[in-house]
Amino acid sequence: MTEGIRKFDFHMHTTVSDGTDTPAEILDKVVEKGIDLFAVTDHDAIKGCKELKELVSSRDVRFVCGAEFSCKDEGGKYHILGYNYDPDSDAIVSLVEKGHKLRLHKLDNRLAFLKSEFGFEFPKEDIDYLYGLDNPGKPHIGNTMVKLGFAPSKEVAIKEFINKKRFATEYLTPGEAIEAIKAAGGIPVLAHPCYGSGDQLILGFDLASRVQFLMDMGLQGLEAHYSGFAPKLTASVISLAKENNLYITAGSDYHGKNKMVELGDVGAINYDELEPELVRFIEAVV
Repeated sequence: MTEGIRKFDFHMHTTVSDGTDTPAEILDKVVEKGIDLFAVTDHDAIKGCKELKELVSSRDVRFVCGAEFSCKDEGGKYHILGYNYDPDSDAIVSLVEKGHKLRLHKLDNRLAFLKSEFGFEFPKEDIDYLYGLDNPGKPHIGNTMVKLGFAPSKEVAIKEFINKKRFATEYLTPGEAIEAIKAAGGIPVLAHPCYGSGDQLILGFDLASRVQFLMDMGLQGLEAHYSGFAPKLTASVISLAKENNLYITAGSDYHGKNKMVELGDVGAINYDELEPELVRFIEAVV
């Protein structure tokens, strides 16, 4: 294993997307946790990574530029992680700009839907807040609904109200994300591969087919060590990665107070006996 790297976490979110820690705050927590190598993977955004590239220069920790692109096609939903890309690349900048426009379009439609279908009218100051966010999404709307008394919790707001509004085509496609990440010199990885839309669990032949479909587009890795995976799920993803000579990554999916996940919790992992595919990934990004 690369010398000096004893603990890592390649999947976390800041206030640039739907986390509750600023990039500076998350850096402080990474250092406090003793994490030696980390990546911030905000949804469809690179602003936090650009900020962290400056901040880490004075800290004893290694940082990797990351992002998590929310994608969909006729086969379902995919979250494509990008690592070690050039954040100034035209390919990444264009992808982020498209993702941001799609998020604003969905925000328009979701607010209109909540008003017409349920009578939930948001005050101007809350609307201004949502449109002022770097990347507004369902958690932001849900938290605002809780504040206004429209729902008892963010989870109920999303499940019972926000998710009732469907979007057929307003998504980045996995092919677009993979192509842009590779064009920017990065490594495209499938986040939490066993999880699909909502509570969907993807296993066995279905998972293998899904991975092959993405490999044909240029996918290079799988997030096998993940806070939400039971050891059996981790083992199945590791096996699939080994069969296809893919990188293995590890991530907590930390969102601060927006998700009950601890920073640095990457699920089932033995830091003394890392898979060669995970070691290769670490060596590729440091």
